[in-house]
Amino acid sequence: MPNKTFPARLENLAKISEYILHAAQLAGLDASAVYAVQLAVDEAATNIIEHAYHLRGGGKIKCAYEIIPDGIEIVLIDYGDTFDPQDVPEPNIKVPLEEIRPRGLGLFFMRKMMDEVTFEFTPEGNVLTMIKRKK
Repeated sequence: MPNKTFPARLENLAKISEYILHAAQLAGLDASAVYAVQLAVDEAATNIIEHAYHLRGGGKIKCAYEIIPDGIEIVLIDYGDTFDPQDVPEPNIKVPLEEIRPRGLGLFFMRKMMDEVTFEFTPEGNVLTMIKRKK
């Protein structure tokens, strides 16, 4: 599984996105699926930087991918604080746009954009696995 480690800093989001863009294209995903993967990974990496590492810098995000027969599996590993994904409430998106909170949509977008999203919190790190399948 090819992987690359990035310092957990907001200015590295573009580099993470480029790395994953290349991987999604190698997997043969169409343009809308590539965009979905990029959006989900950007949201995930931003959440890691902001919530697991509290914008302190110094942390790392390991990005790995595997091209699978029907798409791509992406794994992000961090070593910051953990959380319970079940404690993150579903956002209410059935309200006027101006009433939607600007925060709290990352996990929602990840789940909507990807076919599978799983979290595993181990002593070796926090592991986020996302799968996107070809249509």
